[in-house]
Formats: sequence, C-alpha cells, structure tokens
Amino acid sequence: MSKIPFSKIIAGTMTWGVWGKNCTTSQMIELMNTCLENGITSFDHADIYGGYTTEEAFGKAFGESQINRNQIQLISKCGIQMISEKRSNSIKHYEYSKAYIIASAEQSLKNLQTDYLDLLLLHRPSPLMQPDEIAEAVEKLKIEGKILDFGVSNFTPSQSNLIETKTKINYNQIEFSITHLEPMLDGSLDHMQANRITPMCWSPLGTVFRNDNEQSQRILKVTNELAAKYDVPNDIILLAWILKHPAGILPVCGTSDKNRLTQLMNATTIEMELQDWFMLWTASTGNNVP
Repeated sequence: MSKIPFSKIIAGTMTWGVWGKNCTTSQMIELMNTCLENGITSFDHADIYGGYTTEEAFGKAFGESQINRNQIQLISKCGIQMISEKRSNSIKHYEYSKAYIIASAEQSLKNLQTDYLDLLLLHRPSPLMQPDEIAEAVEKLKIEGKILDFGVSNFTPSQSNLIETKTKINYNQIEFSITHLEPMLDGSLDHMQANRITPMCWSPLGTVFRNDNEQSQRILKVTNELAAKYDVPNDIILLAWILKHPAGILPVCGTSDKNRLTQLMNATTIEMELQDWFMLWTASTGNNVP
C-alpha cells in the first residue's frame, strides 16, 4: 500500500538528539550508515524533537555524511506548538494555518539540509483544523516539490475523513503494539485498509520491556519461546507480529543503539505462523479470543 519506497522498518530519530542519547555529529553519521548497511533507508522526524533541535543536528550530520539524498527517505511532522526557548508560546497548542504548515515544512527542509521531504505529516489532530487551509498548504508544497507526499499522525478515522474531504491522506502514523491493540479493534486499521492509507506505528514494542507487570510477563514468556523457535532476539518477534497484519504497517523504531539497528530488518524475513500470532495476542489480553 505504501506509495513511496519506505523501508519496511523506519528509523525513528526522536532519541538521537537531546531527548535521548544526545549523539554527536559523528555518532549520528555512524547511526545513519548502520541503518543503510542494514536496509533501513527511512528516517522519521518531527519539528519538535529535542525541543526543535534534533532535525538541525541530524541535518548537520547528513550534510557531512556524503550520503546520497536519493538513497534515503525523510519524514517529518508539524503542528505541535511547544513551550520552548525557540518559540514565544504561552501554552502548548496545535496550529494548522496554511502559512504555518508551509513555514514549518520549509524550516524542516532547512534544518535537514534537503530540498524536499518524502513525507509531511500533521503531528496531532486539532479541533480547530480547517481542511481547506490544510489542503491549500499541501498542494502548494507539492507543486513546489518541497514535499512528495502527505499524511497525518494520531488521527482517528473520522478526523482522517474530515481532511480527506479536501485532500488525500496516504499515511497515518499511530501508536500500535502488542500492548496497544486499540487500532486493531476500534476500526482504525480497517479504515486505513479501506481508504488506501498506509499505517506507520510509533512505539512498536509497547511497554513490554518497560513495565514489569502480569501482561508483560505473559507476553515475554511467549515471545521468548518464539524467539528460540525463529532464532531471533525477542524484540524482533514483536515487530514480526506487527508486520503480519494485512494493513502493511511500517514500524517506526526509535532506537539509537547500533547493535539493535543491525537486527531490526530481520523481522521482515520471519513468516510468523498463524497460531503463533494468536498466541501473542492472547498473551497480551490474558484471554483466549472469543
């Protein structure tokens, strides 16, 4: 369903900057090259990451890396106005005026040291967003070659439908994982399949490795068994579970660990058996399917 040749696993950059590992320029170049060496060619950004600093840090590294722009895909998001030294906001809010969307996209281009974004996403829905203005901004950016495609992030089916009255959405980046099943059950993924919207998902490992509770223990028991069966690390099993869904979900993996990056694409080679997939779902809910 993907319109642009994004890699089946996308590198999330949120933790590459000051919100995480605070990588140096040389460390970022090393991470980029590790991604490319292992078949990960797509990089997910947002203007707000690092308090509006991570895009620029990545762009500096990209500029020095000698990586061919045609070899990679760059995704960014706009619309969240944070309280930051770089902004004069008095409260966190959302902004989707035509002028703001265009200015945000152009700033991302400057920060990332590129002429175009492969994909621009609206970061979170606003009750005040006007489809006409959004469509005009998207159309202008496309005509000028500044963005190749357009989508949204964290939008419900009805919010997506609202935007689609004026312009086509081709992607929706949502939260989805073995511990966050709602999009599979509330119609979100069905809606995307029916409307030819490619899902991306953030936090694809959920809370399995963060929360030591009964749910995580159940999931890890099954995951460890399947990791031995398929001969991969247990986090790769959780990505393979997502990849089996017919919506064609593209997981956005936010690691800045080189060793983990080398393993991620192994998830795309696993043909998870049907009953193994349901074992994981059952472990998550704690109940057999109805």
